[in-house]
Amino acid sequence: MGAAASLEIQEHVLKGKEGKYLTFALSEEEYGVEILKIREIIGMMDVTTVPQMPHYVKGVINLRGKVIPVIDLRLRFGLDSKAYDDRTCIIVAEVRSDNTSVQMGLVVDTVSEVVNIGLEDMEHTPVFGVNVDTHYILGMAKLKGKVKILLDIDKVLTETQWQQISKAV
Repeated sequence: MGAAASLEIQEHVLKGKEGKYLTFALSEEEYGVEILKIREIIGMMDVTTVPQMPHYVKGVINLRGKVIPVIDLRLRFGLDSKAYDDRTCIIVAEVRSDNTSVQMGLVVDTVSEVVNIGLEDMEHTPVFGVNVDTHYILGMAKLKGKVKILLDIDKVLTETQWQQISKAV
């Protein structure tokens, strides 16, 4: 496939991703997730630890009678851990895995705002080399002089990681 054809496919993918995004902070960076994937935002609550889970899986919460796995996005992305404070919250997202839709809690430093992102604000994920995994990054948004990393929340965990978590939940 030629470079022009590849770019055309990428443009088509981005065009379908225009719309509203919930933005949040992890460390000094801003991220965004499609608002249609978000079920609710809750304050930090007690998380029940599940043995033998990856380090980024904090455990599970009981949200109105439903057990939901919770992952710390800082740890999942290889950032330094940070003590939770009054701005730390859990974003409950609807995630598709293996043709199944499940709710998952995402611990973030702070929720910022809902923004409307048009195609003119979006760029493709830069190439960082073969050793950097960026498959879960949908693209980059340029808003108000800053760059926000847009996540494909369905790809933040691999199938193997999902299977490991779903066995425990």
